[in-house]
Amino acid sequence: MHISPRWALLGAALAALVSPLLVQPAQSAAPAYVALGDSYSSGTGTRSYIDDGTECQRSTQAHPSLIAAGRGYELNFRACSGATIPDVTGSQLSALSAATSFVTISVGGNDAGFADVLTECALPGWASDCDGAIDGAQAFVDGTLPAQLASLYADIRGRAPSAQVTVVGYPRIFMGEDCNALTWFSPEEEARLNAMADLINARTASAASAAGFQFANPTSAFTGHAVCDDPEWLNGLSNPISESYHPNALGHANGYTPVVSSVTGLALAVTPRLEAESDATAADQAALQRQYAAADRGIEPDEFVAPDLSSPAVRKAAREAGVDLDRFIARSERAAR
Repeated sequence: MHISPRWALLGAALAALVSPLLVQPAQSAAPAYVALGDSYSSGTGTRSYIDDGTECQRSTQAHPSLIAAGRGYELNFRACSGATIPDVTGSQLSALSAATSFVTISVGGNDAGFADVLTECALPGWASDCDGAIDGAQAFVDGTLPAQLASLYADIRGRAPSAQVTVVGYPRIFMGEDCNALTWFSPEEEARLNAMADLINARTASAASAAGFQFANPTSAFTGHAVCDDPEWLNGLSNPISESYHPNALGHANGYTPVVSSVTGLALAVTPRLEAESDATAADQAALQRQYAAADRGIEPDEFVAPDLSSPAVRKAAREAGVDLDRFIARSERAAR
């Protein structure tokens, strides 16, 4: 069959236009990353939170957001301040699917009542039962927490069968010093509170290993940067009170982000450019999280409560201990100035 020169030229031109389109590789979607858990993942303590209509205190300065920006992951930031294991199960796991590539989770501290323990231990020794509070929390961590974690981890694996899951632990909060004038943690109490954090990490790491998950332990990274250290990566008594005893922006940038990211590859170094890229996701992440806002509002923040030396219980304890409470309060107020 004879093809006219005009049609031959037209065919060649079309082939030239179409061929580059055929050989270009398809653009792959960014890996899906779901961040689950409590305030140590949401970013409570960083003082900067996205406007998502909740009290979850999600921050672009928190390690999940920084890791997502540094690795190019598509983040669904479900971690929420105050979350317990039932909260994660009831309001966060729906974000997981067979398409999820990466998961991080920190949970267990609220279940053990760590904020309540800190609240008790912050009182003067004559007014508190710090040892009793710690004993009760340790009994829970040893006796109840492992089975609850095992069930949660099995649920995560069932919903995200191909995901790489990293379980994130808790740092030691203290290094033997309390420089806050209106709290009274003794060195012995601080040692026991640190041992409680170690115990939660040990039980969590064992449950993670049994589930085939990885564990990111922040203990070493935060050593030398606890409450009252210089520089301090963990807030002491703060205003607003919800910021107290949580990692600040430095803690997430220099502590958590390198530790968690190193478990799944090379440790990320947080630079001003990376922080800016993470901050730029705030509006999109806020819009994404608003679809879950109704469920998230059911999560009650478990916050540290500052000592109230004027309470009836403290006044009764002072009488029983033979403490001149008015003089004690006056000294404390002078020290706080």
